[in-house]
Amino acid sequence: MTAAKRAKHVDPKPVLDLIASIEADLMRLKDMVSAQIEPFDPANPHNKTSDGKLTGEGVECCYRLFDKGESRYSVSQKMKISFAAATHRFNSWRKVGGNKRKPTLLG
Repeated sequence: MTAAKRAKHVDPKPVLDLIASIEADLMRLKDMVSAQIEPFDPANPHNKTSDGKLTGEGVECCYRLFDKGESRYSVSQKMKISFAAATHRFNSWRKVGGNKRKPTLLG
């Protein structure tokens, strides 16, 4: 029997079933890994210095809240900063590109 004749007799169903099984396993693994990624925490004490000013991580946290569409009032409440400070961060967020800016890593 030649290779061409053997190729014609291969049943694709088991191969397609295997591919579907592998894809399902990969999706399950992706869900498991993504569930472990914790969202940023506005109340994290590392967001502020000892004198109450925002650290780099605190600024990024504010920016991420603005990225999500939070208002300045909401950001001030969640970050425990004044409305004026939230307004200042909102204006600086807009200057760095707003929603189009590239987020930096936290932690």
